[in-house]
Amino acid sequence: MPQQEKAAAREKNLNVFERYLTLWVALCIVGGIALGRLAPGVASTLDGMAIYVGDAPVVSIPIAIALFFMMYPIMVKIDFAEVLRAGRTPKPVILTLVVNWLIKPFTMLAFALFFVGFLFKDFLPGMDVLKDGSVVPLYRSYISGMILLGIAPCTAMVLMWGYLARGNQGLTLIMVAINSLTMLVLYGVLGKWLLGINEMPVPWQALLLSISIYVALPLVAGYFSRKWIIQTKGVVWFTTRFLHFLTPISIIALLGTLVLLFSFKGETIIENPLTILWIAIPLTLQTLFIFAIAYGAAKLIKLPYEDAAPASMIGASNHFEVAIATATMLFGLQSGAALATVIGVLIEVPLMLMLVKICVKTKGWFDHGAVARA
Repeated sequence: MPQQEKAAAREKNLNVFERYLTLWVALCIVGGIALGRLAPGVASTLDGMAIYVGDAPVVSIPIAIALFFMMYPIMVKIDFAEVLRAGRTPKPVILTLVVNWLIKPFTMLAFALFFVGFLFKDFLPGMDVLKDGSVVPLYRSYISGMILLGIAPCTAMVLMWGYLARGNQGLTLIMVAINSLTMLVLYGVLGKWLLGINEMPVPWQALLLSISIYVALPLVAGYFSRKWIIQTKGVVWFTTRFLHFLTPISIIALLGTLVLLFSFKGETIIENPLTILWIAIPLTLQTLFIFAIAYGAAKLIKLPYEDAAPASMIGASNHFEVAIATATMLFGLQSGAALATVIGVLIEVPLMLMLVKICVKTKGWFDHGAVARA
């Protein structure tokens, strides 16, 4: 079978939600704006359903439920026992950790500050009222959303990007597990530091609670339920039936959250329709820049193609589910930060599919390991 036909066959394995995610996000923008115009009280009511600490709403219950169903299908796929065997192939894991935690957060901050905080600043006027009542320039709120994207390495769709690029899926799962565990520690530390540089008020307790609810809870639930299901129903049933059922639930939960977000931000977009473009430009450049760094470094350290492709993909893509939830929890469903994280979703799929095609066309630059597949 020709290479083009094989690549096309792999893309067809994306379900309808994954294959057309950009279209669904665009429809959510329209639907959310319409909801905000026709029934403005619906989103406000849902946003008001929260767990309070004192007088402050800390956890949005609808967002928490939606994010659990976004995250759980990802976490339940991970065999954490494989993490212990990662030492046999340390180079791609080290590359991923260096790119995700020592390079990517800071390049994202640099791109955000230069483009949104300087170059496009005059095109993003206005102030943003955060959930704690504080008022900040709108452009700083957008930068904060971009920061939250930059410190959230992908642990979901990267499994599909690695598959489409004919990468080593076993290694991809190991890297996903390691990044999930690393996020428990570094997401809060980097988030507090970089958001502080952006002069945003960040309650430390809320950030820790966000990590606990949006990362740790589905991580623990995924680990124990995976173990129990495999013991009772077997690996084949778990893989062919259970996981197949979960995938669309994850995307539906994401899309429902996006409708709520845009029901609040519709007026901002209508009044300043180029907002999405001004934020999308630096996000796109950041994605391409990080991919180039990771892919070039993989070539320099002589990784086989099957390891180089997923190692580069996991750095280039973002864990937008956690970024959206954290932005909502810290700053509010109606904040500019939440909108910026959604724009990350809008550009992710077409960009990553383009990078997949670049990987496939350049696989001849690399050696091929034992896991090579035709």
